Amino acid sequence: MSNNSDFNWENFETKGFGEGYSKEQREQMAAMYEGTLNEITEKEVIKGTVVGVNDKDVIINIGFKSDGLVPLNEFRDLESIKPGDEVEVFIEEQENALGQLILSRKKAKIVKAWQDIESAFENDSVIEGLVKRRTKGGLIVDIYGVEAFLPGSQIDVKPIRDFDIYVGKKMEVKVVKINHANDNVVVSHKVLIEKDLEKQKAEILNNLEKGQVLEGVIKNMTNFGVFIDLGGVDGLLHITDISWGRINHPEEVLQLDQKVQVVVLDFDDDKKRISLGMKQLTAHPWDSLAANLEVGSRVKGKIVNVADYGAFLELAPGVEGLIHVSEMSWSQHLRNPADFVKVGDEIEAVVLTLDKEERKMSLGIKQLTEDPWTKEDMATKYAVGTKHKGVVRNLTNFGLFLELEEGIDGLVHVSDLSWTKKIKHPSEFVKVGDELEVAVLELDVENRRLALGHKQLEENPWDTFETVFPVGSVHKCTVVSKNDKGAVLELPYGLEGFATSKNLEKEDGSQVEVGESLDFKVMEFSKDDKRIVLSHTATFKEDVKPVAKKATKKKETTQEPVEKSTLGDLDALAELKEKMEGKK
Repeated sequence: MSNNSDFNWENFETKGFGEGYSKEQREQMAAMYEGTLNEITEKEVIKGTVVGVNDKDVIINIGFKSDGLVPLNEFRDLESIKPGDEVEVFIEEQENALGQLILSRKKAKIVKAWQDIESAFENDSVIEGLVKRRTKGGLIVDIYGVEAFLPGSQIDVKPIRDFDIYVGKKMEVKVVKINHANDNVVVSHKVLIEKDLEKQKAEILNNLEKGQVLEGVIKNMTNFGVFIDLGGVDGLLHITDISWGRINHPEEVLQLDQKVQVVVLDFDDDKKRISLGMKQLTAHPWDSLAANLEVGSRVKGKIVNVADYGAFLELAPGVEGLIHVSEMSWSQHLRNPADFVKVGDEIEAVVLTLDKEERKMSLGIKQLTEDPWTKEDMATKYAVGTKHKGVVRNLTNFGLFLELEEGIDGLVHVSDLSWTKKIKHPSEFVKVGDELEVAVLELDVENRRLALGHKQLEENPWDTFETVFPVGSVHKCTVVSKNDKGAVLELPYGLEGFATSKNLEKEDGSQVEVGESLDFKVMEFSKDDKRIVLSHTATFKEDVKPVAKKATKKKETTQEPVEKSTLGDLDALAELKEKMEGKK
C-alpha cells in the first residue's frame, strides 16, 4: 500500500474521450484508425464477415467503423450461418437515426441476380433455372431468385401440348430479352436445342437420298397428311402414303409424338420439301393375293367408296375393285349406285377383269344372280300374245321403254298405245314411273329384244267403226283445228276425221270455223289407214259425192307396220346401249 502514494492518478484518470493525449498524438491515432476502415458507399453490394448470430439478427463486419445488423430471417435459404462466414450484403444506410449501419442480404441477392442476368444476356451464356409454375402461354422459371417468363413457343422446337410436365424440374435456358421498365425477363430453352439441331440437320440433309429409311416423331397432323420431325428437318407423310388401305384421317392409325419409321420418297433440289412414305416399308398387298384368284372368282369385301359411276370394294387393305353401276343390276336403266350399296356394306362380288401388273380389278354384283334373258322359261313366259304389267322407265320420241322385271325391258312404240288417238309423243299418254299393262308383240331372245303393245289388249275397234261410219253416212262433228289444207274434226267415240278446205263451205257461202258443231258426211273410210274423210258441203250439195275407195291389200294383222318400226327402234336402242357400255 505504501507504493500507492507514488502512483500518479492524474496521468491515469481522464475526464473525457481522448484526454490525456496531446493534440499531435490524437491526430496520429485517428489517422491510424481511419486507415483500418473501408470507404463505403450507400446502395451498393459489398462482402462482409459474420461476427455474431443471435435470435433475431446476424452481426456482420464490413470493415466499417461499426458493424451492421441483418435480420436472421434473410438467411433462411442457408442451412446454418455462423461467425466467420462470408456473405454479400446491400448497404442501405451508413448510419441511421440511432447511428447504426443498415444492411440487407435480401436486396443484395436481388441486385446480384440482376447483375448476373445482365451478364448472361451480354455474354449469351446458359443459365440453369427451376420451373416454378405454369402460366398463360408458358412457364415461370426461377433464375438467380428472379422470376423469368419462358413462352410456350420457346420451350422446344416441337409443339408442346402439356406444360405441366416441366413444373418442379430444372431447365437450362438463355436470356433473350430484358425489360428494365417492369423488371421483366424472357428466357428460351428452344435456342439451346436449335443449336444442337443445326449440326444434326446439316448432317441429315447432306446424306439425304431417295429410299433412305429414317426415324422421326410426329409433330403435327392435318387431314391431308402428317408432318414428321426427322431431327431438325421436317418431312411430309401424305395420307395416301400412310397405309395401303383407305383412311379418312391420319389420326385413325397414327398419333401425335409417336415415333415412326419412314422412307424418303422424294425431295426438291434445295431439300426444303421432303416427301415421306410409310406404306412403302411393307410389301404391296396385291403381291400377296391368292394365286387362284382369277376372272370368275367370287370374292368378299367391304364397300369403301361410292361414286356416281360405281362403288369400290376393298378385298384387303390396299386391294380394291370397281363395281361399275352397270354391273350392279341386270336392268338396262342405269341408276345411282347408292340405290344398291353404301359405304361399310360387306358384300360378295364376282371378278370380271383382273390385271395384277396394273393392279386393277373390275367386279360385278349382278353376276351373282342368273341373267333373266337366259332363264329356261324366258321363251314361254314372254311368248307372243302373253300379257304383262311393267313400269315406264324412259320416254323417247318413238315410244317408251317398259321394265317388266329386273333386266327385262321392252319397247312400246308410240303407234301401239291407242287404236283411236293419234299420239305424237308418249308423254301425252303416260309418264315415267307409271305402271302400264301390255301384250307381247315380238320376242327375240338371242338379240334381247322385246316388242310390246298396249292397244293390243283390246280388239281393234275399227272393225266396228266400219259399220258405224259407212261412206255416205252423216254425223254431227266438231271442228277442232284448221290449217291451209283443211280442218281436223272430232267424231263420236273419240275418233278424229279430216275435211279439206273446199268441203268446209257452208250453204250461205261462209267457211266453217273452229268450235262449230255441224253435220258432216263421210266421204271416205279406210280401216287399214285409220282414216275418215268428211264434208259439210256435201250435206247440201248433191254434186259433191263420196268416192268409194278400194282397200289396199294388206295383211289382216295390224302388227306388220308396228313390227317394222319397233325393230328399227330397238336397233337404235342396242346401239345406244353399246355406246354406254363402251364408256364404262
